[in-house]
Amino acid sequence: MPQLPDDLNAVAVRTWCSLALEALGRERAEIDAINVYPIADGDTGTNLYLTVESAAAAVEAVFAAHETGATAPATADAVRAMAHGALIGARGNSGTILAQLLRGMAGVLVDGGDAAHLSLALARAADAARRAVAHPVEGTVLTVATAAAESAAEVEASADGSADLCAVVHAAHTGALAALAKTPEQLAVLGRAGVVDAGGRGLVAVLGALVETVTGQAPARSPRTGPGKTPAPVDGGSVVGLPVGGTPVEGDVTLGPAGAGPPDCPEDGGTGPAFEVIYLLEAGDEQVARLRTRLDALGDSLVVVGGDGLWHVHVHVDDAGAAVEAGVEAGRPYRIRITHFATESGHDLRVQAEPAQRAVVVVVPGDGLAGLCTEAGATTVIARPGEPPASGELVDAIRRAHAREVVLLPNDAALRHTAAAAAEQARSEGVRVALVPTRAAVQGIAALAVHEPDRGFDEDVVAMTAAAGATRYAELAVAERQSWTMAGICQAGDILGLIDGDVAVIGADVPATARTVLDRMLAAGGELVTLVLGEDVPDALADALEEHVREGHLAVDTVVYRGGHQRAPLLIGVE
Repeated sequence: MPQLPDDLNAVAVRTWCSLALEALGRERAEIDAINVYPIADGDTGTNLYLTVESAAAAVEAVFAAHETGATAPATADAVRAMAHGALIGARGNSGTILAQLLRGMAGVLVDGGDAAHLSLALARAADAARRAVAHPVEGTVLTVATAAAESAAEVEASADGSADLCAVVHAAHTGALAALAKTPEQLAVLGRAGVVDAGGRGLVAVLGALVETVTGQAPARSPRTGPGKTPAPVDGGSVVGLPVGGTPVEGDVTLGPAGAGPPDCPEDGGTGPAFEVIYLLEAGDEQVARLRTRLDALGDSLVVVGGDGLWHVHVHVDDAGAAVEAGVEAGRPYRIRITHFATESGHDLRVQAEPAQRAVVVVVPGDGLAGLCTEAGATTVIARPGEPPASGELVDAIRRAHAREVVLLPNDAALRHTAAAAAEQARSEGVRVALVPTRAAVQGIAALAVHEPDRGFDEDVVAMTAAAGATRYAELAVAERQSWTMAGICQAGDILGLIDGDVAVIGADVPATARTVLDRMLAAGGELVTLVLGEDVPDALADALEEHVREGHLAVDTVVYRGGHQRAPLLIGVE
């Protein structure tokens, strides 16, 4: 069992970001489904996930920079990276507010991560988020954040400054959960739909991850709805205009999905402004103060977060040009994103080639398989060792595929939430996406082999899913340290044979371990063995394994591919 932190040090911050991302990944679809206020655009969960994903990536970058050192990064570096990553990657109004909450906490946690500092951090965060929203409304994520801070402060005060970290985080989560349950009573639109506030529920998930970080135990799941019925899932928006993505540069203007429904603007139904305008802005405090006043006069749902010269601006307006011009006058806006809510009246700003009817996007562990899949017509994303792709990379690949229908093959169980978020984002841009939950590259190869773009989309997806599901997978890995496994105790340097994700064989060398793994897999039957060799594995191993299969299983064929630079020396598939 991992050692629990006494305070929120850099390692704890890293763990918190990872667990928060995992929690939002689990709850993303449900949070999207209850997103009804004030625009039922069904993307709050996805926006929160993408925001935390950016925060987690920034923290991982800090740790990667310290890999050669003997100590972990300073806590201040980790919390600043978390806040900055969230600000840069904030999506929609919900993500923008969460970024401000994390920034408010970071401003205190740089000085310490004990119970007193955490209690103060939650209070600063709630206050900063309220100040960032032009017209705060109760019954939203702001209410939930305030309740979390107040509950934490009560515990800290009652303990006369001696409360421990566990008590404070439990109190914050419990207070947030209680406030979330009351949101339908505070906002009529939530009460009518029978749901709690979507942004508030996302914040409860983030605080729940903090509880798990500090105590080692995950709290109970958030409530799905308020006092009424469970809502049906809400369809996402559709794309207006040109695709987004790539490297942002000054002056970039892209049109995105009708997303980013703000949970904290004052309207309750009715027709609102036509455009959502979002951009990052480099400007000073005085310029931003004037910008707030001007944007507030132009529209509503105004949220401006950030500081120290970098800001994230979000507003709904009828005159998108005026909102951008206001940013130009204040400083340097970039990553400008304009969404037309009335999608049926939108139009492309750029003439593009007609999209293909269908494409396949596949994640592969090495450049060798990337070439193989590209030859088969797929768009590839390479997952390099220790560098899994983020959802933004998958969305970019879907856009590069430029098709009306896309089949996404993640080829890694750890990418299931990331791939789901990417698929949801692409759907909101008008692309029909099916996610086939492949857990290994050999399953993706099997799925791609039966892909037929000329047949119906659903029929094609079913066939690819069936082919992947019929493929058992294995890989060989080198043990880095002594540890317990399902096959017994391994020592550093042992060769591990993992079948369907679990250690099944512990061996002394690659050839013998591979033969044992193959025999175990083929004992249950099979018609085709697929071998994917790593960069440094000799061809002689493939020849020996091919002969081993031929001698022991006469009716089984073997195919061999070169995977290039990949994490595992050998991948095995049995169909």
